[in-house]
Amino acid sequence: MLELKNVSYHVDDGNGKDILNHISLKIDDRFTAITGPNGGGKSTLAKMIAGIIKPTEGQILFEGHDITQMSITDRANLGISFAFQQPVRFKGITVLDLIRLAAGEKLSIDGACKYLSEVGLCARDYINREVNASLSGGELKRIEIATVIARGMKLSVFDEPEAGIDLWSFQNLIKVFEKMHEETQGDIVIISHQERILNIADKIVVIANGEIQNEGTKEEILPKLLSGNFECKHNAGGCIHG
Repeated sequence: MLELKNVSYHVDDGNGKDILNHISLKIDDRFTAITGPNGGGKSTLAKMIAGIIKPTEGQILFEGHDITQMSITDRANLGISFAFQQPVRFKGITVLDLIRLAAGEKLSIDGACKYLSEVGLCARDYINREVNASLSGGELKRIEIATVIARGMKLSVFDEPEAGIDLWSFQNLIKVFEKMHEETQGDIVIISHQERILNIADKIVVIANGEIQNEGTKEEILPKLLSGNFECKHNAGGCIHG
């Protein structure tokens, strides 16, 4: 279980800006979806969970251990993974290399291909390609998801995983998440505006203006989002898309 206790993130850029304000949140559900308007603090929160940025105030606990000041590497070793909204490119590293690194073992080609197949890629077309500019954003996104599956972590955080995969159906993406949970029994946190993603969540957390506006089951929260009863529905970027 992950727990954030009174977490804040303040940027001192001369004017001073609060990106996150006193966030307290427990994440121990199979699927937790975090939504809200653009600029509301969702991606900052995801990066803070992963250890890419550190809170300026508050505490982060994972399975009862204080990880507030731990690096992204130390958190990964504890079982936390993070998938970027815009996946990183690695010149000189093949898809096979990347999946083997993620799995932490020298997988056979067949073993690595299995993970690519799970995200809808024809493995023989990709396994020896470099993870560079020759791959589209959607291809990179699916390869990144394959590495997260291969890693098999206790907590996987996805920042808008639907971005760039318009040629691949949402239903397949949802099946990947469900299979991930079945195989690892790990929790999944998804940052998303998409109604179809939010609809699979066990818990939805709404963040706007750096604060949690509401949280609860999808049965409690999603109807309010769809009806526009949250202020963030009308802010720049909106809360959800169909």
